[in-house]
Amino acid sequence: MDYGLRFSDPAKYSRALRRAHELVISGVPRPEIPNDLADLWRRSMALGISPDQHSPRHLHDAADVLELRREHRLQQVMPALQDLLADDSSSGRHLLVLTDASGEVLWRVGSPDVLRRADRLEFSEGADWSEAGIGTNAISEVLVRGRPVQLFSAEHLVRTHHEWACTAAPITDPLTGELLGVLDVSGPLDTISADTLRMVRCAVRVAEALLGTPDGGRIPGASSPVRASRQPVRRPVAAVESLQLLGDRPSAVFRGGSRVPLTLRRAEILALLDSRSQGWSAEELAFELYGDTGTTAAIRTEMFRIRSMLGDAVESNPYRFVAGLAGCSDSGRVLRLLHEGQVADALEVYRAPLLSRSGALAVQLLRDQLDLALGSAVRSSRDAGLLIRWLSTDMGSVDSEAVEALKRLVGRADARYLSFRASAGG
Repeated sequence: MDYGLRFSDPAKYSRALRRAHELVISGVPRPEIPNDLADLWRRSMALGISPDQHSPRHLHDAADVLELRREHRLQQVMPALQDLLADDSSSGRHLLVLTDASGEVLWRVGSPDVLRRADRLEFSEGADWSEAGIGTNAISEVLVRGRPVQLFSAEHLVRTHHEWACTAAPITDPLTGELLGVLDVSGPLDTISADTLRMVRCAVRVAEALLGTPDGGRIPGASSPVRASRQPVRRPVAAVESLQLLGDRPSAVFRGGSRVPLTLRRAEILALLDSRSQGWSAEELAFELYGDTGTTAAIRTEMFRIRSMLGDAVESNPYRFVAGLAGCSDSGRVLRLLHEGQVADALEVYRAPLLSRSGALAVQLLRDQLDLALGSAVRSSRDAGLLIRWLSTDMGSVDSEAVEALKRLVGRADARYLSFRASAGG
């Protein structure tokens, strides 16, 4: 059977697996179901799990789970995992789950629709998703095998799970090697891709790197692991003072004057954040920067790196600057000065186009809006000096309306007007 069908034609692949599932359950081996997976099914059934079982056993109620979270080491890395993999927007289609080392679900994040679908399976906080709790699934396989796994449709033992595709990987303590829990991403069959396992593995590496920091992922100054885990996760305090987004060398400027260069993609994301106080969803940013091929996973990965660099300057759900940092860029300062009527000062700040190397349509629109705003303000000023300064910039050199405004002020015979008319193609 062609394994690639699970990505190219998941419905066809699922139908074949379901037929094989029924045969194997009745004792007829099928090549679609590997022997080691069939062995796990038989072991689950020996533990009392039926393929027709609907509900896992529940170990704790919701209130108890909240307490377990506060006392768990993975509390420290859950925000990073959520940034990287979760999608709780209204259109989100997959579920992020984090269990403890026994397979009990402690956290889950997803859209309202995905959470409702998970509720129908009782795939919820406090549920035991180990082999003994609900039979063979991705989480239970991780616990048995100790390595990342994917289970698709009828590779699960329980029939009600056959509409799901699940990818899971263990998270271990980098200092002791102890298993801390299992990270799982689950969703409808067509949500799985060839990159899903890679993304989950990447997120685990990030989590383990955070856990391996000198304080072990705990809050400095805490007297014990339990006390530390009751504190919220602390990102570096926002020390960024401004963003330099004009020109071709974007950077973040921190207190004390130090600068950190920004990749073009991160600068584009920050330019969009700076342009809208109500923020952006991961889906919106993905579409604006990548078009129809954009994925929220790509945005969340970049956003995780941005927040690691800028500390708590960026909030999530939706992504936006914290209060007081909106408009902190040099391009934002240009607009603020224009709003205050300080046209000469705005022109002084606006020395290069916004992210001049960016070809992203959303950034081009912001660039054009900035040109239009400043050009309009300069033309309305009726100040020949400001018009000349504007027309002398790369951004204003093609502003034919500004050339005409200068002609009205200095006359058609003025050498300055004639030179700018020639350069503007007039």
